[in-house]
Amino acid sequence: MMKDFKIAIVIGTRAELIKIFPVMLELKNKNIPYYFIHTGQHNLKDLCEKFGVKKPDLVLTEESNKSSKFNSKQMKAILWNLKLVFKIRKEVKKLKNLKYVLYHGDTMTTATASIATSKLLNPFKKYKNVHLEAGLRSFNNFEPFPEEISRRIVGRFSDILFAVSDLAELNLKNRKGVIKVGNTILDSANITFRMAKKEKPLSDEKFALITVHRHENLKSKKRMEKIIQILKSLEIPSFFAMHDNTLNKIKNFGLYEELIENKNIKIISPMDYPEFIYQTSKCSLIICDGGSMQEESLIFKKPCIILRMATERQEGLESNFQFLSKLDVNKTKEKIKEYLSPSFKIKDFKNPYGEIGVSKKIVEILK
Repeated sequence: MMKDFKIAIVIGTRAELIKIFPVMLELKNKNIPYYFIHTGQHNLKDLCEKFGVKKPDLVLTEESNKSSKFNSKQMKAILWNLKLVFKIRKEVKKLKNLKYVLYHGDTMTTATASIATSKLLNPFKKYKNVHLEAGLRSFNNFEPFPEEISRRIVGRFSDILFAVSDLAELNLKNRKGVIKVGNTILDSANITFRMAKKEKPLSDEKFALITVHRHENLKSKKRMEKIIQILKSLEIPSFFAMHDNTLNKIKNFGLYEELIENKNIKIISPMDYPEFIYQTSKCSLIICDGGSMQEESLIFKKPCIILRMATERQEGLESNFQFLSKLDVNKTKEKIKEYLSPSFKIKDFKNPYGEIGVSKKIVEILK
């Protein structure tokens, strides 16, 4: 049965929905219907309701309630993706009058959607496939893994690449269809911050927010030992929003008791996005290995320690309040002291990812 939609959106994870929901709201405001395909990589029901966007029109696989659908089962993930390519292609072919297929970021779903909707598998297609958040590069295929590989795949197979910054645009200089628009995270953070104003700070004192979930960190006992050494040095209340796979790895490596020896560290459950954004706006320090938190650090002007060897968000390193630790324990401890010093001041800077209104700009270009 053919369905009449000019725009299809394919996403799979909560992080993708967090960054693309402002585009969905903008399409809704402009009375532009879209077909929402969810691959099932994460469970999105509660977030759709929270953000006021419609639930998926189609869910391709059973949704996972865990923080990671596959954890370390790489072969299972590869087979899931291969099947998904043909499922997405089949469903997109059912949409008549289709002009655009949108996907976001750097996940397995993103790479799969770009291949499934590419000219390679659809040589006579009339629609364009569109990558939101294009051009980020760490230039290291294993840092972060597999996201850096996903970005390279998506960059090769997309017709339109919405670049997030000047540097991202430069990284795509040999590609066609590149349009610099900025990053939708500015809209996501702005909307959700307004939603979360009834929240209370985790502490009335200076406090730190911590998350660790990167595959390349969690699979390495040596890396996790260094991370625990860094965290043990914290001298302010510090809230570690811990995912289930992170907790399991820390316990399996025998590092849990060592971590909680520091009475300043309190382990909490992962927060929903509005609460997380509110706490980000109130904290004094971010310690993370994720990508989006680096962007949110810039939005709320919060010092950020990046627990990685390399980052694709290199723009923030030009500010004076983001530090790529490369897991050097002593240098990172020194940087934490510097950031928490009463004399530390954030220098004026222009957010490299643009200004609020990126989602509106994207919809206007698509119109």
